[in-house]
Amino acid sequence: MTYEPSLLANYYKGKFLISPSELQQRFSKIKAYIFDWDGVFNNGIKSEQTGSPFSEVDAMGTNMLRFAHFLTFQTIPFSFIISGERNPTAVQLAKRENFHALYSGFKNKMDALNHLCKKNQITPKEVAFIFDDVLDLSVAAVCGIRIMIHREANPWLNAYVKQHHLADYLTAHEGGNYAVREATELLASLSGKLNQAFTARIKYAESYKAYISERNQIKTALFLYRPPENKETQ
Repeated sequence: MTYEPSLLANYYKGKFLISPSELQQRFSKIKAYIFDWDGVFNNGIKSEQTGSPFSEVDAMGTNMLRFAHFLTFQTIPFSFIISGERNPTAVQLAKRENFHALYSGFKNKMDALNHLCKKNQITPKEVAFIFDDVLDLSVAAVCGIRIMIHREANPWLNAYVKQHHLADYLTAHEGGNYAVREATELLASLSGKLNQAFTARIKYAESYKAYISERNQIKTALFLYRPPENKETQ
């Protein structure tokens, strides 16, 4: 499609909490993408026998977003997963897709955000955050773009997020039902380069080869939260 911010609402059936034009303005400053894991790449259901899966549809969405960003800004954006739990499948995806880092076990996700911002010399306003639940809201409060994965099951949380201006867009799809693809395609469309990205990927064009070569040089860092030592017990 020809990019026009005013047309986005015709393509994306979620709820825009700020105007598409303002989203576009904010996108121009974005240097990093952070994804929550449980409830975002999946429906959040776990047992001792099952992990937290992801869909290849969503994985491709993250790749096309990063490629569209590359076409727009001529640089690979920072990409991270922050999870309050330890998820082996998240490690698998982060390494396979050459994300910059995975933060596991961070119940206070601000600790992870502060660390990655300092390490990579970026600010929270230069981050787009895709999330779904209460423990994500401290990060959402300070990020430049906030996309919340919508769930019909938590209307009070949805209302709280709207009241306190903690999200800019609520997805139409739920976690485990290609919500990440919706979020990443929306973000990539803000670049105005999404159709170009599709065409280049289909043809395996030189621009895509350059992107994937640079992307594949990234070595994924794994950070596991360790509580500070309690000196009073020593």
